[in-house]
Amino acid sequence: MKVGIAGGVALVIALVAIVLGYSSLFTVYQTKQALVVRLGEPVRVVTDAGLHFKIPLIDSVIAIDKRILDLENPAQEVIASDQKRLVVDAFARYRIQDPLRFYQTVQTIQGANSQLSVLLNSALRRVLGESTLTHVVRDERAQLMARVREFLDKEAQVYGISVVDVRIRRADLPEQNSQAVYQRMQTERQREAAEFRAQGSQKSQEIRSKADRDVTVLVAEATSKSEQIRGEGDGDRNRIFAEAFGKDTDFFGFYRSMQAYEAGMRNNDTRMVLSPDSEFFRYFVDPSGKPRDSVTRQLAPSPATPR
Repeated sequence: MKVGIAGGVALVIALVAIVLGYSSLFTVYQTKQALVVRLGEPVRVVTDAGLHFKIPLIDSVIAIDKRILDLENPAQEVIASDQKRLVVDAFARYRIQDPLRFYQTVQTIQGANSQLSVLLNSALRRVLGESTLTHVVRDERAQLMARVREFLDKEAQVYGISVVDVRIRRADLPEQNSQAVYQRMQTERQREAAEFRAQGSQKSQEIRSKADRDVTVLVAEATSKSEQIRGEGDGDRNRIFAEAFGKDTDFFGFYRSMQAYEAGMRNNDTRMVLSPDSEFFRYFVDPSGKPRDSVTRQLAPSPATPR
């Protein structure tokens, strides 16, 4: 009977030992870091991955993420130094650097996001409020994001958090202001386009006027040259005609008459009202071109000589 009781007690002790031994072990994963709390008071931080020991039933382990975490901040309005309103949409990335301080201040990721969101809004208003719209949107955006990260990282050290990066995803004008700005930009571009068109039209008119002047000068010079050459040709032609007329007056008269017939009797129903014995048709009467009176005298019989 006593053996049975002793065996049961031993079994219970063994089970208790197993439970206590199991509860004294805890595992830390690669993506986690552990905070060991003893009766509500933090005692140590475990950052190495693997199997670790704690006092059972007294110590408790709180796992804290050591990866880079995201903070999504809702869009908010910021007034720039030139009094332009901007809708800024930004986000941050951070890491829990001091688990003990993190646990003592915010305890959870949700609490950290809530505190960092307030700090991020404050840093955005502080940095962007000292810059103009052009600097935020185009010229100094990278430098401004670096300054926001510095301010946010300095404020987040209180919570044991290290800010890795801050990015401005979007920085635009409010919808009601955007339309006015777009309209002003459109008007400005139209004015510049009209100015460029006017300058182009003036330039083209100058080029066209110069080209017309050059054409007029070239045509005048060419006309003068052609008239000069034509005059020299006419002179040579008249000289040749004069020489030919001096050598054979009958042939020259015949040739000129044939040219006159060709020019005056074209195939276009030409009509002439002339006398048949006109000088113009003398080659129709006699191929030699002699006047009609001389031809008549040659054909008429000579008077009889009185005997």
